Amino acid sequence: MTRRTLPLLLVAALIVPVFAQQRQPARPGEQPQRPLLRPPPRLPEGVAVHRDLQYAQADAKANRLDLFVPRNEGGKPLPLVIWVHGGAWRAGTKNNCPALPLLSEGYAVASVEYRLSQVAIWPAQIHDCKAAIRYLRANAAKYGLDPQRFGSWGGSAGGHLSAMIAVSGEVKELEGDLGHADQSSRVQCAVNWFGPSNLQTMQSDSDKNAFSRMRHDGPNSPESLLIGGDVMKDKDKAASASPITYVSKDDCPMLHMHGDKDPIVPPQQSQVLHDALTKAGVASTLVFVEGAGHGFRGPDHIKRVREFFDKHLKK
Repeated sequence: MTRRTLPLLLVAALIVPVFAQQRQPARPGEQPQRPLLRPPPRLPEGVAVHRDLQYAQADAKANRLDLFVPRNEGGKPLPLVIWVHGGAWRAGTKNNCPALPLLSEGYAVASVEYRLSQVAIWPAQIHDCKAAIRYLRANAAKYGLDPQRFGSWGGSAGGHLSAMIAVSGEVKELEGDLGHADQSSRVQCAVNWFGPSNLQTMQSDSDKNAFSRMRHDGPNSPESLLIGGDVMKDKDKAASASPITYVSKDDCPMLHMHGDKDPIVPPQQSQVLHDALTKAGVASTLVFVEGAGHGFRGPDHIKRVREFFDKHLKK
């Protein structure tokens, strides 16, 4: 087994459907759900681990991230991949980080915790993600990171947030006022794994697919709970939480991967975002994983992500 193959197999074992973790959302007032963890992969020798770095003060528990920095023989500042977990914006944890095998490929990796929707509604989630990016950029020299080579990656709800990071650079209402306001929250590229892109069309897209098995139009849907109102009635709030709203020619390159039989997030959600980016002149790649549902395994999929980051962060 080659040095390159081992990390890919490790990460493949970690990929699980992350939107579906929260099949029955917690009721208002309940504590956020943090799922049981799989054993983390063994880290490469020499990785410096910085856990629970507090990147903002809005929520002492949620506003934390873990940072992993591999041994840097060359001394050149490292590119950084920022992982955003999924879980229907209602569950999930930074402790499950499928991006860790990229440490063996010369990347630093950050895994971000953010406020869940039963704690704070939209736009708290994107405010937190952007604050985390600004924190990492402000502390890049301290940790040996290259502030001009940041990429984001997330799955499901985390894919939605990764896409939102990519398309909402300098959108004032989504920046928030947390942390290092003098730093940019932009990334140089982003990976969206099966994330929603238009909250108001989630149900109509699902209705077109015989394999769909989740309702998105009710008051207790993950989308409605995210925005704090009925996703089908509060059109302005739903639009503000939809990446499709913010697409422009200034957006960074993106890779979208989606199971073509996804029963939770309709595959059309990635198609429409890819089409909008392409129309705007943004470099966008869309990959449908044949026969896959909400999540997929296999080293080939991780290899594609790594090659995308190599193209845009190691040039």
